Amino acid sequence: MTIKLITSFVLAFLFATAFGKYYIPWLRAQKAGQEIKGQVEWHKSKSGTPTMGGVMILLAVLVPVLLFGRLDNIYIQLMIVSTVWLGLLGFLDDYIKVFRHNKEGLKGKFKIVGQVGIGIIVGTVMCASPEVVVRDKVVEPVQQLFVDDDGEVIESVTTNRVVMGTESVKTTQTTIPFVKNNEFDYAWFTGGNRVATWILYVLVAIFVVTAVSNGANLTDGLDGLVSGVSAPIVVVLAILAYLSGHIVYADYLNIMYIPGSGELVVFAAAFAGALIGFLWYNSFPAQTFMGDTGSLAIGGIIAVFALCIRKELLLPILCGVFFVESLSVMIQVSYFKYTKRRYGEGRRIFLMSPIHHHYQKKGIFETKIVIRFWIVSMLLSLAALATLKIR
Repeated sequence: MTIKLITSFVLAFLFATAFGKYYIPWLRAQKAGQEIKGQVEWHKSKSGTPTMGGVMILLAVLVPVLLFGRLDNIYIQLMIVSTVWLGLLGFLDDYIKVFRHNKEGLKGKFKIVGQVGIGIIVGTVMCASPEVVVRDKVVEPVQQLFVDDDGEVIESVTTNRVVMGTESVKTTQTTIPFVKNNEFDYAWFTGGNRVATWILYVLVAIFVVTAVSNGANLTDGLDGLVSGVSAPIVVVLAILAYLSGHIVYADYLNIMYIPGSGELVVFAAAFAGALIGFLWYNSFPAQTFMGDTGSLAIGGIIAVFALCIRKELLLPILCGVFFVESLSVMIQVSYFKYTKRRYGEGRRIFLMSPIHHHYQKKGIFETKIVIRFWIVSMLLSLAALATLKIR
């Protein structure tokens, strides 16, 4: 696994950088330039920069996974389907904007349909596939004997210990951060009814995929922002997948053991390598933008990965930057509509949303904002990793 991990990362990085050397000039020749919205006046100089660079990321992920991943693994299959599905969704949006010269791109309702579709697929597979199982924890009695210097038993104490079970079970359990023995089953809400549990889990999957995908899409506004913020998130997901798929470490850390999930480390390594390889060209001043091809897919891939290792409740911490970016837009729009309805004039809380543009309006240079967001993402990733021990 270690060799596959390293090889996948290196190959993805090299593929992204080598492919980009030829792909970016080709985009420029096709006049696939990004049209900058008028209200973002300080980005006027970036107008015409080739977009649809997300293709570099997706191909750099898929090539190592197809070469080194176990293609009969249900989790790898889910990740490949999700990557292609969301990549095509974003590609259609970019294609309409760039080559059809329609600034609106793919209509919002079609984006939602696409995100809902992959949510239904992921939720159904997680609920129905016999290969998606976990090892439940069991409580067993442990007897402690206290003896004197002569070896005579002076006291016997029986305590209960939580250990890893020996049988795999089909369940819709997930992990609750910062809680001891922290598994929670969605079936609790439905009284164990299978159909109702499936519907609930599919709705959760749809919400998670849509929220994280759109959060990443909103964050994509500065050179190197999304790729740099996403890289530490992917590294933490890789660590969690490795630990969840290793029965010894899962037992030691008292976390859910998910047979087969360790194979996701290969995908995560390729994903991290692709993001860093893309950052080679996307760092300030960007030679290419990822477009929706990249940003919609990145957020969706992170969401599906978290669902596979049953850590979706950890995403508000792990993807805190995406969450705050989305929240800033919702607050701005809601407050503007409220004040316009009440006072006849729309007012704003932020100078501009998403919030990274607010800081630009305040005069902070672009690279400083980006690097600070990277640092925040790293700190949040460490906080998410700390949930393994802090309960």
